[in-house]
Amino acid sequence: MTTTTRKPRPAAVILTPAAEARVAKLMAEAPAGTLGVKLSTPRRGCSGLAYSVDYVTEASPMDERIETPGGLFFIDGASVLYLIGSTMDWQEDDFTAGFVFANPNAKGSCGCGESFTV
Repeated sequence: MTTTTRKPRPAAVILTPAAEARVAKLMAEAPAGTLGVKLSTPRRGCSGLAYSVDYVTEASPMDERIETPGGLFFIDGASVLYLIGSTMDWQEDDFTAGFVFANPNAKGSCGCGESFTV
């Protein structure tokens, strides 16, 4: 009997080093009981879906789980299909700071950049 070894599945979202550093900073400042940081795509905005990053205190078995050097990063199980192949970055300049997403699944976005459609 032969056994086949499966290659580990690649993460649905790639975090840049800057995004990983931001997750580490968030986890260092997280409220007690925080398990990790979670990315989801709630229905919101002009185009239908938005990116939301929040603390999570309980893991859902349906969520994608990514171990980063700074802590656990979760992707909402219902959002994975909208995010596969995306890159998440953290960018700061003199006027703004925030996570920025390069999402190959997004077919369009609203004028203000707050939401996207697939």
